[in-house]
Amino acid sequence: MKKVAFLLILCFSYSCIPIRIAPNIKDNKVMIAKKFKRKLPKESAFIFKDPKDANEFYNYINILYQLDDYNVDYQVPISVSNETLFMTFYETEIPTKILNLVPIVIDAKRQSNGNDPVLEDIYMTRKGNWYIVLTVMDANGNDCLKSNYKNKPALISYLKDLKTKYLTTVNYYDTLLKKSLD
Repeated sequence: MKKVAFLLILCFSYSCIPIRIAPNIKDNKVMIAKKFKRKLPKESAFIFKDPKDANEFYNYINILYQLDDYNVDYQVPISVSNETLFMTFYETEIPTKILNLVPIVIDAKRQSNGNDPVLEDIYMTRKGNWYIVLTVMDANGNDCLKSNYKNKPALISYLKDLKTKYLTTVNYYDTLLKKSLD
Protein backbone atom coordinates (compact mmCIF):
# COMPACT_ATOMS: atom_id res chain seq x y z
CA MET A 1 0.00 0.00 0.00
CA LYS A 2 2.88 2.38 0.80
CA LYS A 3 4.39 1.71 -2.62
CA VAL A 4 1.11 2.59 -4.36
CA ALA A 5 0.76 5.82 -2.36
CA PHE A 6 4.38 6.73 -3.13
CA LEU A 7 3.83 6.02 -6.83
CA LEU A 8 0.68 8.18 -6.90
CA ILE A 9 2.44 11.07 -5.16
CA LEU A 10 5.38 10.76 -7.53
CA CYS A 11 3.04 10.66 -10.54
CA PHE A 12 1.12 13.78 -9.47
CA SER A 13 4.23 15.77 -8.53
CA TYR A 14 5.93 15.15 -11.89
CA SER A 15 2.82 15.23 -14.06
CA CYS A 16 3.21 18.82 -15.26
CA ILE A 17 5.77 19.35 -18.01
CA PRO A 18 6.67 22.93 -18.92
CA ILE A 19 6.65 23.37 -22.69
CA ARG A 20 7.53 27.07 -22.75
CA ILE A 21 8.66 29.21 -19.84
CA ALA A 22 8.32 32.98 -20.07
CA PRO A 23 11.50 34.98 -19.42
CA ASN A 24 12.06 36.10 -15.86
CA ILE A 25 13.09 39.75 -15.98
CA LYS A 26 13.66 41.07 -12.47
CA ASP A 27 14.19 44.77 -13.26
CA ASN A 28 14.84 45.42 -16.95
CA LYS A 29 16.91 44.08 -19.79
CA VAL A 30 18.48 45.54 -22.93
CA MET A 31 18.62 43.09 -25.82
CA ILE A 32 17.62 42.65 -29.46
CA ALA A 33 13.81 42.73 -29.53
CA LYS A 34 13.56 40.01 -32.20
CA LYS A 35 15.48 37.59 -29.94
CA PHE A 36 12.97 38.29 -27.17
CA LYS A 37 9.96 37.64 -29.42
CA ARG A 38 10.05 36.82 -33.13
CA LYS A 39 7.36 39.29 -34.19
CA LEU A 40 9.30 42.30 -32.86
CA PRO A 41 11.79 44.38 -34.89
CA LYS A 42 15.55 43.72 -35.06
CA GLU A 43 16.46 46.83 -33.04
CA SER A 44 17.88 46.83 -29.54
CA ALA A 45 15.20 47.20 -26.91
CA PHE A 46 14.71 48.13 -23.26
CA ILE A 47 12.40 45.43 -21.85
CA PHE A 48 10.59 45.18 -18.53
CA LYS A 49 7.73 43.15 -17.09
CA ASP A 50 4.34 44.89 -17.03
CA PRO A 51 2.15 43.92 -14.06
CA LYS A 52 -0.59 46.39 -14.98
CA ASP A 53 -3.66 45.90 -17.18
CA ALA A 54 -3.63 46.06 -20.97
CA ASN A 55 -3.14 49.49 -22.55
CA GLU A 56 -2.02 51.08 -19.25
CA PHE A 57 1.38 51.99 -20.70
CA TYR A 58 -0.35 53.44 -23.76
CA ASN A 59 -2.48 55.64 -21.50
CA TYR A 60 0.56 56.65 -19.46
CA ILE A 61 2.59 57.73 -22.52
CA ASN A 62 -0.46 59.43 -24.08
CA ILE A 63 -1.03 61.56 -20.97
CA LEU A 64 2.64 62.14 -20.11
CA TYR A 65 3.59 63.46 -23.55
CA GLN A 66 0.15 64.98 -24.28
CA LEU A 67 -0.24 63.11 -27.59
CA ASP A 68 -4.07 63.20 -27.80
CA ASP A 69 -4.16 59.55 -28.99
CA TYR A 70 -2.01 60.38 -32.04
CA ASN A 71 1.03 58.11 -32.69
CA VAL A 72 1.19 57.14 -29.05
CA ASP A 73 3.04 53.87 -29.56
CA TYR A 74 5.15 54.91 -32.55
CA GLN A 75 8.03 57.41 -32.63
CA VAL A 76 7.15 59.40 -29.53
CA PRO A 77 9.63 62.30 -29.33
CA ILE A 78 11.69 62.28 -26.13
CA SER A 79 14.59 64.50 -25.09
CA VAL A 80 17.74 62.93 -23.65
CA SER A 81 20.92 65.00 -23.16
CA ASN A 82 19.47 67.83 -25.27
CA GLU A 83 18.94 65.45 -28.19
CA THR A 84 15.54 64.57 -29.62
CA LEU A 85 15.06 60.81 -29.91
CA PHE A 86 12.04 58.77 -30.98
CA MET A 87 10.67 56.03 -28.76
CA THR A 88 8.44 53.21 -29.99
CA PHE A 89 6.87 50.71 -27.61
CA TYR A 90 5.22 47.32 -27.85
CA GLU A 91 3.04 45.59 -25.26
CA THR A 92 3.66 41.90 -25.81
CA GLU A 93 2.73 38.65 -24.10
CA ILE A 94 4.89 35.58 -23.69
CA PRO A 95 2.86 32.84 -22.02
CA THR A 96 4.18 30.01 -19.90
CA LYS A 97 2.72 26.75 -21.22
CA ILE A 98 2.50 23.60 -19.11
CA LEU A 99 1.35 20.17 -20.27
CA ASN A 100 -0.67 18.29 -17.61
CA LEU A 101 -0.21 14.53 -17.95
CA VAL A 102 -2.71 13.29 -15.34
CA PRO A 103 -5.82 14.53 -17.23
CA ILE A 104 -4.46 12.99 -20.44
CA VAL A 105 -3.96 9.62 -18.75
CA ILE A 106 -7.43 9.73 -17.17
CA ASP A 107 -9.10 10.59 -20.50
CA ALA A 108 -7.10 7.88 -22.30
CA LYS A 109 -8.38 5.34 -19.77
CA ARG A 110 -11.95 6.64 -20.20
CA GLN A 111 -11.68 6.38 -23.99
CA SER A 112 -10.34 2.83 -23.78
CA ASN A 113 -13.48 1.99 -21.78
CA GLY A 114 -15.66 3.53 -24.51
CA ASN A 115 -16.42 6.82 -22.70
CA ASP A 116 -15.94 10.38 -23.92
CA PRO A 117 -13.01 12.43 -22.58
CA VAL A 118 -14.03 14.99 -19.94
CA LEU A 119 -10.77 16.71 -19.03
CA GLU A 120 -9.68 18.01 -22.47
CA ASP A 121 -9.89 21.62 -21.33
CA ILE A 122 -7.10 21.19 -18.78
CA TYR A 123 -4.52 19.28 -20.85
CA MET A 124 -2.61 22.54 -21.33
CA THR A 125 -2.27 25.31 -18.75
CA ARG A 126 -1.31 28.83 -19.84
CA LYS A 127 -0.22 31.72 -17.71
CA GLY A 128 0.28 35.04 -19.48
CA ASN A 129 3.25 37.28 -18.79
CA TRP A 130 3.16 40.78 -20.27
CA TYR A 131 6.17 42.88 -21.15
CA ILE A 132 6.81 46.42 -22.38
CA VAL A 133 9.43 46.57 -25.13
CA LEU A 134 10.87 50.04 -25.88
CA THR A 135 13.00 50.86 -28.92
CA VAL A 136 14.64 54.26 -29.40
CA MET A 137 15.94 55.81 -32.63
CA ASP A 138 17.60 59.12 -33.39
CA ALA A 139 16.60 61.47 -36.22
CA ASN A 140 18.80 59.52 -38.67
CA GLY A 141 17.15 56.19 -37.82
CA ASN A 142 20.11 54.87 -35.79
CA ASP A 143 19.45 52.44 -32.95
CA CYS A 144 20.19 54.38 -29.75
CA LEU A 145 20.27 51.32 -27.47
CA LYS A 146 23.26 49.75 -29.23
CA SER A 147 26.46 49.63 -27.21
CA ASN A 148 28.26 52.12 -29.48
CA TYR A 149 25.68 54.92 -29.04
CA LYS A 150 27.37 57.91 -27.36
CA ASN A 151 24.56 58.77 -24.88
CA LYS A 152 23.46 55.21 -24.06
CA PRO A 153 24.00 55.55 -20.26
CA ALA A 154 21.86 58.71 -20.16
CA LEU A 155 19.20 57.02 -22.31
CA ILE A 156 19.12 53.90 -20.09
CA SER A 157 18.78 56.17 -17.05
CA TYR A 158 15.91 58.04 -18.73
CA LEU A 159 14.11 54.77 -19.61
CA LYS A 160 14.60 53.37 -16.09
CA ASP A 161 13.11 56.55 -14.65
CA LEU A 162 10.19 56.34 -17.12
CA LYS A 163 9.58 52.71 -16.10
CA THR A 164 9.73 53.50 -12.38
CA LYS A 165 7.29 56.39 -12.70
CA TYR A 166 4.93 54.24 -14.79
CA LEU A 167 4.94 51.37 -12.31
CA THR A 168 4.52 53.59 -9.23
CA THR A 169 1.89 55.99 -10.57
CA VAL A 170 -1.79 55.14 -10.23
CA ASN A 171 -3.27 58.34 -11.61
CA TYR A 172 -1.34 59.31 -14.75
CA TYR A 173 -2.56 62.89 -14.62
CA ASP A 174 -0.47 63.27 -11.45
CA THR A 175 2.61 62.69 -13.60
CA LEU A 176 1.52 65.43 -15.95
CA LEU A 177 1.05 67.78 -13.00
CA LYS A 178 4.50 66.91 -11.59
CA LYS A 179 6.02 67.45 -15.04
CA SER A 180 4.50 70.93 -15.30
CA LEU A 181 5.84 71.85 -11.84
CA ASP A 182 9.43 70.88 -12.75
